[in-house]
Amino acid sequence: MAGELPDSSPAMSRHARTTHPRRVTVTVLLDPLEVTNVTARILALCNQKGGVGKSTTTFHLARAAVRAGRRVLAVDNDPQGNLTTIAAAEDVGEDQAGLADALSSRAPETIRDVIVAGVWPGLDVVPTTGLTLGNVRDELVIAGAGREVRLREALASVIDDYDLILIDCAPSLDQLTINGLTAADAVVVVTESKLFSANGLGQLLDTIENVRAYYNPRLSVAGVIVNKHEEKTVSGRTWLDELGQAITARGLRMLSPVVPKRVVISDAAEAARGLDEWGGSEATELGAIYADHLTAIEGAAS
Repeated sequence: MAGELPDSSPAMSRHARTTHPRRVTVTVLLDPLEVTNVTARILALCNQKGGVGKSTTTFHLARAAVRAGRRVLAVDNDPQGNLTTIAAAEDVGEDQAGLADALSSRAPETIRDVIVAGVWPGLDVVPTTGLTLGNVRDELVIAGAGREVRLREALASVIDDYDLILIDCAPSLDQLTINGLTAADAVVVVTESKLFSANGLGQLLDTIENVRAYYNPRLSVAGVIVNKHEEKTVSGRTWLDELGQAITARGLRMLSPVVPKRVVISDAAEAARGLDEWGGSEATELGAIYADHLTAIEGAAS
């Protein structure tokens, strides 16, 4: 604060710059929380291999974020539409506008136009149903310059409305996934302690490096989530060790603890319920794993 304010001077606004009769200027600093425009952190959940649990992981991370008071937007960037099925509050019809319309140059809808309510307060969903997103993927293949940034540009109009945006990417390294990576601040790799998951990790990480080099230099890897781990089998322990070595060799972090293979994880998601809502000590403990992973991911992506 510059100068001193005499006792006889009137009280001032917190945001004002006032000159009193002695011409001593008083500057009141603004509260940083009032002047900082905080936008959502965007995370893309990826793996080119199907069946590793990306949609289920996205769902449970969204639940952890909502419970922590975050405003969350879940983007179903997978033509299969599994996340929409479990995360949208109401059924989304195949003829209803969704992510495909927001990405296509042939449709007038924006992201804001297609958002639907999620199963919990604080959660919204950009849905995908039917064949439309697959058709838009084909459109992107032959599109010209700028095709890789369509999702990033679409999300720009709503980014200030949320604290966290989760993008559930398709099980492929196509233009939809490239769009998800280009839009994201960080990637969460979702994998399994299996042979083919270990073999495919390098290809995915190479794709991430290419996206960082050409389209999104700020992109980072927030961590690797190992799903469906069978801790009592020799193969599970062997491939977890192989994955750990491969992850460490690339300078990345495997989030701990790994997610064990438990039927309650998929059962709760398919019932559109959080693990904390499911009931039972096992479900509660598993829900805590996702909450811990969210904390670690957000810290790494900040």
